[in-house]
Amino acid sequence: MNLFSLPGMPWGSSSDGQEKVQVTAAELESLRSEIADLEEREAHLKAQLEHIDEILRSAHLSGYLDIRTRWAALPGEPPPIDDTDVDDWLPRFVVLHGTCIFFFLSSTDLSPQDSTLLSDIVEVGSLPSFTREDEGIRHCFYIMTSQGLRFECSHISKAQVDCWLSALQSDCNLGLDVKVPNGLTEK
Repeated sequence: MNLFSLPGMPWGSSSDGQEKVQVTAAELESLRSEIADLEEREAHLKAQLEHIDEILRSAHLSGYLDIRTRWAALPGEPPPIDDTDVDDWLPRFVVLHGTCIFFFLSSTDLSPQDSTLLSDIVEVGSLPSFTREDEGIRHCFYIMTSQGLRFECSHISKAQVDCWLSALQSDCNLGLDVKVPNGLTEK
């Protein structure tokens, strides 16, 4: 039975039961080139995975959250409509690493879909919980950036949400008194 059917490559059986393939020099060189390309791609992907693995090992926090985004109203615009009934939450793998939050479509992605610098975060806080029919109660928090982008995040675990809130408030120095050189205290 022939498992491979490569055009122009005749298959035959020898007298000792092993199959032999007749390949031209050009076909052989083409196969060698393809194998070398695949080995190079494999090495590149392994290096990327090792890099992601190192980032996740050294990340302050990582995990799946359901995310949706909203923009703050610009001056003169009417306030945003109440969209609490809109179910546009999307699962994202979120990584808090160094000075950035990275948003991946899944934990196996090699490149983030989006990112936000911690220095751009101006506010972090809790949101009311809500109930999904198939999942039960979801606990929520938000991240507001200086550009007016608001990330609303939810998870079924209140402990997970509290952990994210605590880490973000700490890493962004939100809600903490910071001493400035002239001795004044600012929030």
